[in-house]
Amino acid sequence: MPRTMEIMPDFCNALRMLLIAAELHPLLYLAMGHMLSLPMPDILCGTENALILAFSQLLIAVPIIFINRHFYQSGFRALWKRVPNMDSLVAIGSGAALVYGIFAIYRMIYGLGHGDTALVEKYSHLLYFESSAMILALVTVGKYLEARSKAKTSDALGKLVGLAPKTAVVIRNGKEQTVPCEQVITGDIVIIKPGQSIPVDGIVTEGYGYVDQSAITGESIPVEKNEGDEVISATINKNGSFKFRASKVGNDTTLSQIIRLVDEAGNTKAPIARLADKISGVFVPVVILAAIVTGIVWLLSGQTFEFALNCAISVLVISCPCALGLATPVAIMVGTGKAAEYGILIKSAESLENLHSIDTIVLDKTGTITSGHPQVTDISVLDSSMTRQEFLSLAASVESGSEHPLAAAVLERAKTDGLSINTPEQFEILAGRGVHVVMDKAEYLAGNVAFMQESGIVFPSDFIRDVVEKYAAQGKTPLLFSRDAHLIGVIAVADTIRDSSRIAIKQFGQMGLNVVMLTGDNKVTAEAIRKELEIKETISDVLPTDKEACIRSLQDKGHKVAMVGDGVNDAPALTRADIGIAIGAGTDIAIDSADVVLMKDSLQDVVTAINLSKRVIKNIHMNLFWAFFYNAMGIPLAAGAFYPVFKILLSPMIGSAAMSLSSLCVVTNALRLRFFKDDTALQTSEPEKFEPAENAVRKE
Repeated sequence: MPRTMEIMPDFCNALRMLLIAAELHPLLYLAMGHMLSLPMPDILCGTENALILAFSQLLIAVPIIFINRHFYQSGFRALWKRVPNMDSLVAIGSGAALVYGIFAIYRMIYGLGHGDTALVEKYSHLLYFESSAMILALVTVGKYLEARSKAKTSDALGKLVGLAPKTAVVIRNGKEQTVPCEQVITGDIVIIKPGQSIPVDGIVTEGYGYVDQSAITGESIPVEKNEGDEVISATINKNGSFKFRASKVGNDTTLSQIIRLVDEAGNTKAPIARLADKISGVFVPVVILAAIVTGIVWLLSGQTFEFALNCAISVLVISCPCALGLATPVAIMVGTGKAAEYGILIKSAESLENLHSIDTIVLDKTGTITSGHPQVTDISVLDSSMTRQEFLSLAASVESGSEHPLAAAVLERAKTDGLSINTPEQFEILAGRGVHVVMDKAEYLAGNVAFMQESGIVFPSDFIRDVVEKYAAQGKTPLLFSRDAHLIGVIAVADTIRDSSRIAIKQFGQMGLNVVMLTGDNKVTAEAIRKELEIKETISDVLPTDKEACIRSLQDKGHKVAMVGDGVNDAPALTRADIGIAIGAGTDIAIDSADVVLMKDSLQDVVTAINLSKRVIKNIHMNLFWAFFYNAMGIPLAAGAFYPVFKILLSPMIGSAAMSLSSLCVVTNALRLRFFKDDTALQTSEPEKFEPAENAVRKE
């Protein structure tokens, strides 16, 4: 049903475009064929057949006008409420052309009835039915093109809801029971096994586990959970088993709060004001006043009512440029197409228009600034009898039985380097500490500092300060290895920074943007990234609700904010921001919540998108100028300002030429955007070291 509802409007719009095109072409042919010396049927040629030609044009124009009657409804309603907009200008121009055309038919009938062929000949060129229909058609086509560039974002909430498991295993009356998540109550003891999603928020009471919280907090490495630690709904237990006491259920869970924030932010984001409407708000009253003054002046000067009416309606007709309907949509269409060539998907005209005015850019860390995939960054060998590669091969063999993400990073590096990996004879996981392995008649330990100290491993002097603390200060996690109670080496693992992110953040500074990094990671890791990238402001240990609140706080201070992220945890912030930008390899929910999607996972594409937006806005300003220029220049001529001296009145051919020329200028100017090149976007001097994001980002 939802899919049907989604398809039907597109089908109806496409059908309406087809009907308009099918009728507009013959109307233009009939109206302008004789001017262009095109072949015409005999029945439509000559003064004696002028009325047939006039009624043929009217009959073809009426269906187009009826299909687009909403312009009259909304335009005159806005005019009545004294808030004229673009629809008001379109309705007045189109309506005036239609009324004058009907008036011209009456004059032709009068001329035929009284044998005045000159009168018939005169008004056969003053029908304006094609102008009445073309004004509506061009604006409708422009709005249709604009609407086609918008993507559907209504699936975001549904996908958020789908993250939570449908059932939970709880202990009631001393027995395990499987109940719907909605029936879990505060205080229930919930059982979680490996691979299961956590149904509600709570506190661990027994056991341990490694929980993947990337979907909620953005942390790339699963977090160890022991007794007393908090667990969050919709996160996944990767390893271990535990029980927890439910503390937040139903609408109070973290996931439910995220859903509510996405919904609220989506409903409160105000649409941008159309520049064309702003211009129309001034232009429409001026044009109406000019038309009224024109008619009154000619009547007071002694001219006939017919002459005065002709001049007044001519002012209204020439003042409504057909190109106005194309000024914004064509530029937007070409701009979004050009963005797509760069791998940037812009979902709406509003998004492309808003991009040029942002002054603050907020960046998620994991998967946005960084690759989102833990990798080996440093290898320190303390045993002089081993080479670096021999130590890495040995470390990978020791960790080969572990499923911990740090172990996976070591194994991946060894495989990438083509090293051999052996299988231990004995393997034991010590929860929260490390592993104990027996291999080739030697005893190996691998784990953190606390595990090594508990195992009686003696560290070299100043080792903690010079190695462990140094890595920690850089946001890296040190993994220590010992053989037969002697420390043999350290491997540091971290979520590495993309080369493109370094360049992009520097470019943001050159563009005068304020850069803020928001992350769910700890303060030490965040500070290390901040120093390395020279980011002025970093906020760490941020929950999803806090991210959204940070965006709102910046907006309350008057900033125009763009948010770049890739996870479910970023969805509320992406929706709240003036512009939400999603990394293409991120979650579907982040992509649905965003206004712009980067398919190549490079922050440099944000620079390109901003520069393209500025170019498009400049192009739109030029288009609006050309859309009004020729027609505004024709107002004095239409009003008869040159008639007393030069006996010149507005010629239909000149009016048609002005409309056509303004439309041609607008389209040609918009097409110049096809040659856009982002000269300010620096390119990396060497290819990225890491895997493409679609392979590197691990979303489970």
